[in-house]
Amino acid sequence: MPQYYTVKGPSVHEIIIQKSRFIAHVKRTETEQEAQEFIAAIKKEHWNANHNCSAYMIGETNHIQKANDDGEPSGTAGLPILEVLKKRDLKDTTVVVTRYFGGIKLGAGGLIRAYGKSATEGITAAGIVKRQLTRTMTVQIDYTWLGKIENELRSSVYGLKEIHYLDTVNVEVFVLENQIDAFSDWMTEMTNGQAEITAGELLYQEIDV
Repeated sequence: MPQYYTVKGPSVHEIIIQKSRFIAHVKRTETEQEAQEFIAAIKKEHWNANHNCSAYMIGETNHIQKANDDGEPSGTAGLPILEVLKKRDLKDTTVVVTRYFGGIKLGAGGLIRAYGKSATEGITAAGIVKRQLTRTMTVQIDYTWLGKIENELRSSVYGLKEIHYLDTVNVEVFVLENQIDAFSDWMTEMTNGQAEITAGELLYQEIDV
């Protein structure tokens, strides 16, 4: 995929609704097995909770989608969590919402809102990233060019990946496939043709959203 959205990292976020504790556990999972293992781990950790409801969306076309109410009335827990994932178009993401019942029944509508709110806040706490497919370009330059190149890159559309300080300086840059020629021309012009530019592997660059 040229680009897609997913969660940044694992997160745990708790809210209280009508004395019930709703704990959202969020994690990036790239296979269904990873998702199921994550759900199993949360269920083991919170074995004494009333419910551990979950949903995940995995795959390039979101072809793997699962929701589980774990004992809550049908459609009141897992589905609202899944709807949050769909609304935000988050791929390779699993959310488990643990509920410790506080003694006050919420009703079907209240449960739908509670699980949706918990999932939404949990995802916000985890953070969202855009992963875009880029080519790693290496620019080899003399140290005298480093200050100028680094400053220009930081204010450009290209992503500075890493700088290696060797006999010369190797600057690694994230460049979109359709911008490689423009990047090479720009770098050549900026260094008066003194930069050695080589194309490396395709990698996903993660950008905070």
